[in-house]
Amino acid sequence: MIELLKLEKFSFGVGDRFARQAKAQLQAFILAAQQGLDVVPVWNKSNREHVIVGSEPSGTRAAVEAAVKQLGWRKAYHVDADHIGLKTVDRFIPHSDFYTIDVADWIGKPADATRVEAFIRTHPELVGDISIPEIEWPFQTTVAEVRRIAGKYLLAVQEAGKIYRHIVETKGGRKFITEVSMDETDQPQTPPELLIILAAIADEKIPIQTIAPKFTGRFNKGVDYVGDVAQFEKEFNEDLAVINFAVHQYGLPDTLKLSVHSGSDKFSIYAPMRRALGRFGSGLHIKTAGTTWLEEVIGLAEADGDGLVLAREIYAGAVEHAGELCAPYATVIDIDFKKLPSIVTVNGWSAAQFTAALRHDQKNPAYNRHLRQLIHVGYKIAAKMGDRYLDALDKYEDTVARNVTSNLYERHMKPLLLGLERVTPRKAAVPAQAATAAL
Repeated sequence: MIELLKLEKFSFGVGDRFARQAKAQLQAFILAAQQGLDVVPVWNKSNREHVIVGSEPSGTRAAVEAAVKQLGWRKAYHVDADHIGLKTVDRFIPHSDFYTIDVADWIGKPADATRVEAFIRTHPELVGDISIPEIEWPFQTTVAEVRRIAGKYLLAVQEAGKIYRHIVETKGGRKFITEVSMDETDQPQTPPELLIILAAIADEKIPIQTIAPKFTGRFNKGVDYVGDVAQFEKEFNEDLAVINFAVHQYGLPDTLKLSVHSGSDKFSIYAPMRRALGRFGSGLHIKTAGTTWLEEVIGLAEADGDGLVLAREIYAGAVEHAGELCAPYATVIDIDFKKLPSIVTVNGWSAAQFTAALRHDQKNPAYNRHLRQLIHVGYKIAAKMGDRYLDALDKYEDTVARNVTSNLYERHMKPLLLGLERVTPRKAAVPAQAATAAL
């Protein structure tokens, strides 16, 4: 493995659809640092988002560097080539030092049977009773079960290896951070599956520092978690234990941590996640990407006048083009169109009514999670407005920035991480004895 650009313990992925909020976002990290909490900003923008908005990765990097210079930020920061594959990564390589390798589309595609059998022979420790510290009962696996799991995920991991090696060769020795993403798929990965995936990643010699599995429940864009919170907490704790174990067992980087995609606004699982992180002393990478775009719209509406008019137009456009806007995000939204207010109704709303419906305050009876999800995926409408939208962001910069900063710091960083910086990470778990069942 090449020398790493190490990712710090806590990191927040922040999106900036229109490259106007880097300074407001960075202000949230400054507020956290003033309270003793070091959270590293990672600006992420996917190829899909660049295509929809008509932007380039160079613009993301330029906006970040300008904010860092203007605010005098002297701590670490990164720019993420988000959800890239072999066909899309090259445009990011000159501008990114963090790569989210997305191989979800390869999950379930059958791996070569010979390579599956070779994997099983290489890892006899994955068959039988696998005792992992901090997990109450051993995992019990059979050869057939390992064969099934490897058959499902091995090709995806091999594709991740191809992409990683391509980045290494193209960057010519420049260090970077690697994440592997498997979250945009239908079925969650169980902790035993995660262990097998990590063993395969180690075989590919990918120095992975974050992994984004698919968790139990729904992680819809910009709204709260939907699912069994108790079951999520159990699996999240077990995933952390598996990562600790795999780091020691397979020589993976000791900075390896879980990554939670679409993690923004998952308020009902923040307390369970916080408990688990405190229990293990673990780090976390969490993506809050699209909430900045939502806070832009909230800020415009809150400013009233032509800002509110623009926000209403964005909603109207999103309703009229809902099909095309929702299609790319089908696995991470859940909109009941019968619960959306009509365009006529919204055009009659005051600034207070619009912001009450859009702002994620579940105690407010006016909050509408269906409207929020639709606007979340509706940034293409603003992109088509061109300079009219960007000029409005400049005109109402103070109001928009206040919402962006407050959202990141007050709703996300403080409840999830503040105070955890004082928790000492546990030493790597001692691996269990070799599996008890013979091949």
